[in-house]
Amino acid sequence: MEELHEFNPMLGHRGCRLGITYPEITEMQARAIFEAAVAVEKQGIKTHAEVMIPLIATVKEMSNQGAIVRRVAEEVFKEKGKHVHYLVGTMIELPRACLVADEIAKEAEFFFVWHQRPDANHVRLLARRRQQSIADIFSGRDSEARSVRGDRPGWRRRTGTDRDRARAQDASQTRVGICGEHGGEPSSVEFCHQVGMDYVSCLHSAC
Repeated sequence: MEELHEFNPMLGHRGCRLGITYPEITEMQARAIFEAAVAVEKQGIKTHAEVMIPLIATVKEMSNQGAIVRRVAEEVFKEKGKHVHYLVGTMIELPRACLVADEIAKEAEFFFVWHQRPDANHVRLLARRRQQSIADIFSGRDSEARSVRGDRPGWRRRTGTDRDRARAQDASQTRVGICGEHGGEPSSVEFCHQVGMDYVSCLHSAC
């Protein structure tokens, strides 16, 4: 534990990076998901497992961790005598991942686009912006903020929704969603629909 201590763990040895260093962690988590899915389906309940690989920055990271998940899935299905449907995807949460999302789409069956920084500094920042009549670009509550992201065709290109689907192995099956603070703001949900995203997660938003 002491060897893994980091000065800034928010940017360090976590997510897929930890799984690459210790593949047994990815194996354990994947096995838990698939064993649970098989057990539930044997009770007559349909499952739709989506295994999300976190903190991906390169397509090789995605292929490395995706291969582990799929291998473990087949092992569980063989052991339990039952196959369940599942998808393996990732969360687009790093700046580099945004830039190479079309490459990552070759290996990922779905994307989650995430943005959330809930801390005290964030709250103080918004208060000071409002005092100086500077737009709250983190929400859609004023006209300036809406104009920042009002260029929907341009945003579609910049978010890469079309490009990522075009580069995917099966574009019709590539799902793109969003979660985090933007998922809880009505105008952001409308915006995400306009640029072609498929769904919004309320998990982080509700928190």
